[in-house]
Amino acid sequence: MEHRSLNQAVFEHYPELKTKRLTLREIQPEDARLIFDMRTNDRVNQFIARPVMDSVKDSDELVARTRQAYTDKQGIAFAGMLRENRDIIGSCGFNYIDHWNLHAEIGGELSPKYWGKHIALEAFSAILQFGFDTFGLHSIEARVNPDNRGAIYLMQLCGFQRDALYRERVYFKGEFLDMAVYNVLENEVKYHHESA
Repeated sequence: MEHRSLNQAVFEHYPELKTKRLTLREIQPEDARLIFDMRTNDRVNQFIARPVMDSVKDSDELVARTRQAYTDKQGIAFAGMLRENRDIIGSCGFNYIDHWNLHAEIGGELSPKYWGKHIALEAFSAILQFGFDTFGLHSIEARVNPDNRGAIYLMQLCGFQRDALYRERVYFKGEFLDMAVYNVLENEVKYHHESA
């Protein structure tokens, strides 16, 4: 089998994805305030082992690192906006890209105000389709707290299967937490969105 390469054209102009309700576009420096609001929300952070941000400066630095990852071809992150009012309601994308193995790790977060409306599924599905059909990935992985039933249900709807459970893998706030690894292959994925 001839080894194929990822589509490097996606790094020439930042991709923008449109679904029925959402525009998924490049994260901009002015998005830092809204990202800070999400990253300091207890409900958003409930299952994510990361320190709560102290200030918007932390968010500014995160946005800069995220934008640099795209320049370095190591990540592609999207800000999710409602098309009707252009409010940023979340972020999602590839936190890590393994070019040789045609593999990426996906992650994201959504403002709790929009939970239960299938918006996360719509955004997640559109990014998966971009990853496989446009970017040329073979597999996409997600790492989650095994108690995060909402995220796991969303992944299973899209065809993800659990590959591993790492027991006491993450040390956070004085205790060791388990980590589950889910994965989907290009011939297993199921999409749940309408393109615009």
